[in-house]
Amino acid sequence: MNDNDNQEPKDNDTQEEAERQFFLPSQVMQTFGEKGKEHLNTNMPSLFTLSLAAGSFMTFGAVFSVLLSLGVDAKGLTYLLEGVGFATGYLMVFISGSALFTEVNVLLPTYYLQKSYWKKHKFVKFWAVTYIGNIAGAFFVALLIISSSSMTPEFSKGLETLLGHKMQFAERGWSGWIQVVLSGIIANWLIGMAAFLTTSARDMSGKIMGTALPVILFVAGNFQHSAANMGYFSMGLFKTDNYEWYEYLFLNLVPASIGNIIGGAIFISLLFNYAYRKEIKN
Repeated sequence: MNDNDNQEPKDNDTQEEAERQFFLPSQVMQTFGEKGKEHLNTNMPSLFTLSLAAGSFMTFGAVFSVLLSLGVDAKGLTYLLEGVGFATGYLMVFISGSALFTEVNVLLPTYYLQKSYWKKHKFVKFWAVTYIGNIAGAFFVALLIISSSSMTPEFSKGLETLLGHKMQFAERGWSGWIQVVLSGIIANWLIGMAAFLTTSARDMSGKIMGTALPVILFVAGNFQHSAANMGYFSMGLFKTDNYEWYEYLFLNLVPASIGNIIGGAIFISLLFNYAYRKEIKN
């Protein structure tokens, strides 16, 4: 056996890596850890700016989801169009590197699970700035859109219908509150997979599909995603008086956020870090 024979497997591995249209799961988790570190080391003014951008994109996604579904009676088609509309907002977040609270629930736990230390206070501060920035960004875009008088009366009706679906849990008391938590777990599990698939894809078409499919599923299932709901609720504050701000916050956003943290940290970060722990260490 000559030297060329010894080199052939390595060359084949390199060729396979070049031809494969996606990154391996262990590579995705390593990228998540690196992104988590980058976010954590971002200075607070820049972080708040990126959070504003992410919140803004959520409202754009919410508006687009309502607009696409106006006048559509078929339930399945309605869910599909709403999901496609909202996927636009998430894609803008993922590609631009903006800081979305629910994506952070995946990236930061991944980073910490790959390290032997815990910066607890910095973690909480980062979380708070991202959450507040997302709300502020969502509210700003909602105010901008409402002030422009661009939306039709049909839009208001469509928005009210969606808000009713989001807030139906509020009528069930504490059991409804717990149900929002559980629904939030599912929602950020799916959004975590959207981030996973988007990161795995090597080209833009793959990233679009990787983002869209889990988003369509979570929208169709009415699973409660706090960042997405910020977009809907910010518009609802201006377009309907069916609910007060504190109802949106305490009966939906708070329990949904708790569920989102659990869904992202456990079912994405912990699960895949454990499954691919050997590959990640190598």
